[in-house]
Amino acid sequence: MRSLYYIEKKRYGVVHTATNKTINRFPRTLTVNTMTEKPTIYFAGRITGGRKYADLYQRIVEQLKTYGKVLTEHVANPTVEADEDNAGLTDVFIHDRDMDWLYDCDVIVAEVTQKSLGVGYEIGRAVALNRLVICLFRSDSEERLSPMVAGAVGEKFFVYNYKEDQLPEIFAKHLK
Repeated sequence: MRSLYYIEKKRYGVVHTATNKTINRFPRTLTVNTMTEKPTIYFAGRITGGRKYADLYQRIVEQLKTYGKVLTEHVANPTVEADEDNAGLTDVFIHDRDMDWLYDCDVIVAEVTQKSLGVGYEIGRAVALNRLVICLFRSDSEERLSPMVAGAVGEKFFVYNYKEDQLPEIFAKHLK
């Protein structure tokens, strides 16, 4: 067990657990992989608040695995939320683990059809880390995509209104 005044050294800064004060937790500059090898992929999809598309997430992750290593395969697991609760994972642990994966990835693929604060946060962090971002929004959805995502297209930020049969073409364009 850690001491009450333990200082935790993380890749992205120092956290003093007794005071809960964070020093330089997120650096301003990072090196970015050039994707000369198979890319490392961070898949983001809604977990808390609904697993309506878990089966779709599974099919997306299977396709992504043909292009590179998917760090977040667990997002496609229909029981991920219960599994994390049963494992006793805290919010801080999940946040820090996922931030580590964001630092390690080359690209984030985010299924954004279902609204999710967590996915929005992950997208924002990926943009700040200068990662390639691919957002997928189902064109047959009755939902409306947030203008903050829909309007963010740029050199390393892509938004697709897609049907599932279009995914191989989208992934081939960005991940080969």
